Amino acid sequence: MSLSVYLVVTPGVLLLDYAGPAEALRMARDMGAPLKLHTCGPLPDVPTSLGTQLGGLAPLPTQMPPNSLVLITGNSHEREDYATPAAQQVVRWLQTAMRPDTRLASICSGALLLAMAGQLDGLRCTTHHTLLDDLQALAPTAHVQADRIFVDDGRVLTSAGITTGIDLALYIVEQVAGAALAAQVARRLVMYTRRGPNDPQLSPWLAHRNHMHPAVHRAQDAIAHSLAQDPTRRWSLPELADIACVSPRHLSRLFMQHSGISVLDYQKHPRMTQEQLAEACGFASARDFRRMRMRDLIHPC
Repeated sequence: MSLSVYLVVTPGVLLLDYAGPAEALRMARDMGAPLKLHTCGPLPDVPTSLGTQLGGLAPLPTQMPPNSLVLITGNSHEREDYATPAAQQVVRWLQTAMRPDTRLASICSGALLLAMAGQLDGLRCTTHHTLLDDLQALAPTAHVQADRIFVDDGRVLTSAGITTGIDLALYIVEQVAGAALAAQVARRLVMYTRRGPNDPQLSPWLAHRNHMHPAVHRAQDAIAHSLAQDPTRRWSLPELADIACVSPRHLSRLFMQHSGISVLDYQKHPRMTQEQLAEACGFASARDFRRMRMRDLIHPC
């Protein structure tokens, strides 16, 4: 049975919140996934975060069909946008038009609309890291999860922000069409890695890089780039100093001064998820990686 996905957009929609997951789902559908896609909203035409118009939107269905999923996209200025009559119409629709078997999902600040409609009460959920307090205030009984790409609480899926909508879409594709097709879509999207629900919102490799020193950046780039080839590698200080074009002693001083952390501690800081480690080792999924590890433990060479 096909899954009908209703992507809901409101005035001020953050365009990537809509276009990213919509394209991932559209590609999956074209590759054979049993998906029917609909874009709808409270108005037939809405302005986007880029100032362009998104037109030809279908009206919000008065009744949801069986086996459907409503995906609420996020906005660029949610506090102002969600106070508008159009956004409040979506809230009322979420309260009245859903079937017991209708699944709900949100991208970024779209979780705030779900919260306003009472659809997150008592559930685990997440949103963009800058909106976690707002979400908790709107849904006091919800278990708001910090630093999560997305959260699956059965009937309701919530994702963090912007690009994580693509991760959520691939997760939906995997549920309806299998991991292999989801991986094909990810490759077509040229995604560096597929992130799962337990991955952090903020990449550990972005930590300690709020500086402008080129030598330190060269050393940090070398550490990050080697991760995919050999996740266990640890660089020596002279090796990194050679890449940074400074002496080991000078690099050690510069690294601490500009990044606020030592070279040794920086290499210990990032932690790979099983999904990332599996991909770096050439496995199709973390499940295949775990199976191979278990086989080697049971039948050692």
